[in-house]
Amino acid sequence: MQGHTTRAGDFTTNGQIVRLSGAAVLVGAACAVIAIALLKAIYLVTNIAFFQRLSFQYVTPTDNHLGVFTLLPPIIGALAIGFIARFGSEKIRGHGIPEAIEAMLVNGSKVQPKVAFWKPISAAISIGSGGPFGAEGPIIMTGGSFGSLLGQWLHTSSIERRILLVAGAAGGMSATFSAPVSAVLFAVELLVFEFKPRSLVPIALASSVADVIRIAWIGPGPIFPVPSLHTIPYIGYGASVGLGFVGSLAAIVLTRAIYGMEDLFRKLPLHWMWWPALGAIAIGLGGIVSPRALGVGYDTIAAVLNTQLSLHTVLILLVVKTLIWVIALGSGTSGGILAPILMIGGCLGEALGVVMHAPHPGLWALLGMSAVFSGVTRTPFTSVIFPIELTHDFGALLPLLITSCIATGTSAFVLRRSILTERIARRGLHLTREYSVDPLEMHFVREIVSRSDVKVSVQAPVGHVAKLILESQIDLPTWIELVDTSNHFVGAMQSTAILRSAKRDPSRTIGACMGRVVEMAADLPVKRVLDFMIHEDLEWVRINDEQQPIGFVSVQQLLQLRERYLQEEQHRQRTFSLPWWQPTIGDGSTAQDA
Repeated sequence: MQGHTTRAGDFTTNGQIVRLSGAAVLVGAACAVIAIALLKAIYLVTNIAFFQRLSFQYVTPTDNHLGVFTLLPPIIGALAIGFIARFGSEKIRGHGIPEAIEAMLVNGSKVQPKVAFWKPISAAISIGSGGPFGAEGPIIMTGGSFGSLLGQWLHTSSIERRILLVAGAAGGMSATFSAPVSAVLFAVELLVFEFKPRSLVPIALASSVADVIRIAWIGPGPIFPVPSLHTIPYIGYGASVGLGFVGSLAAIVLTRAIYGMEDLFRKLPLHWMWWPALGAIAIGLGGIVSPRALGVGYDTIAAVLNTQLSLHTVLILLVVKTLIWVIALGSGTSGGILAPILMIGGCLGEALGVVMHAPHPGLWALLGMSAVFSGVTRTPFTSVIFPIELTHDFGALLPLLITSCIATGTSAFVLRRSILTERIARRGLHLTREYSVDPLEMHFVREIVSRSDVKVSVQAPVGHVAKLILESQIDLPTWIELVDTSNHFVGAMQSTAILRSAKRDPSRTIGACMGRVVEMAADLPVKRVLDFMIHEDLEWVRINDEQQPIGFVSVQQLLQLRERYLQEEQHRQRTFSLPWWQPTIGDGSTAQDA
């Protein structure tokens, strides 16, 4: 079939990328407006709840004078969220990212319009009333919902809707933190499940447009400005290693604590719509002890990074923020996780830096942020670039790389799932996030083609041909060409398929048993041939090289190529030896024995 002779290349794309890119620009612009509107809504609710005034000006619950009445705003807000979740959309519960992933896995990247409507409203109420969450999760979910709705309105496939959904999520994150590169990396490492131009280009455009609009509206500059370190002392690299392990352990504890708390709430003899109100009691009590633990806390994160808080304040904030965040998130309320993770990681890093009398405890705070973020989300590259974009401290690049990789590796080794994917696994879905090149893309079909030296008449009974195969002791499997009375090729079958057919009905002609003949080019990648055969329900195809037939391949032959790569993963051998040292492997044997 000449239609399947497309030349192979490093990347695969087509004209659809232009259409998706145009839609992504629109999605990015909408996400910037959504992000700014949600932030303003949070400020409005905060002003009403804690200061009894109507205002859209930026304010935090830190300076409220409610005293013991600090309990009331979180409880009232949580009750409202419970009603919205019960009678509006249950999808507003949680921090948004697992819900976005679930929409891609289960619903063909289709998000209901009511989710896009209720999610930002519930988040504004939750965070504005003191919930210890970030705005980024709800913005990511809302931006993703807009991208999905646009994809549903346009004539798109499920994969294309997924790209627009993730473009919306990246646009939302970029508009929130003014971190366009990190938003793209986060989308690639966590959401889109691929690294291809067809997805990378639209996502990057959406993120860029969102950040441009944010800069025009709010202004340029980092969200957490800090003094840039041009030279890092050697102790900073030691801190990178140590904080990588400590941050990953903190991430492991947080992950287990949140889902342990979720399990406790499920055991309560109450409907889930009342759970957020119970969690809000802990929020209010925590706010009385440490008001800085309430709300988004961007001002507190900046203070931690610039070491403007005492060690006593940082330790209390670390404990209170962790406790109320775990309880509140476990209760199923609405709110993001990124800002709390940054605050917890920053407090942990700064506390360790002060205790260790580090020359730059602010650097330790930055590394702590990266370590906990990486351990929780398992996004190592995002965890390197994200802190840099938040602070513009480019001198911390190398320490952040060390910290992030150690935290990711340790967390992945200990926990099978992260905070972002555990909820999906609990719903019976499986998600893998290891990206690698498919080995079937790296070989041409000509490399595994099989030829045939045996020909039989297409009119011969299949039982007779099977008897000839067994009597002649032909190596199994082999290909048998079927020819007409003029000795012209009309089809082919593998010897094993002939034997199976003979058991069912030996009197049938072999021509009645063969499948339809499809020809494909020899310079096609194996994966493309396999995909086509699966789509067309073919067991074999004939391979041509420069219009000349050279042989046949079956689905089984194509899959055998994957078996070769499994052997490369599992087979160990020693290629040279030292007389005085015999290294051992996991089972205690020497490498030479493997």
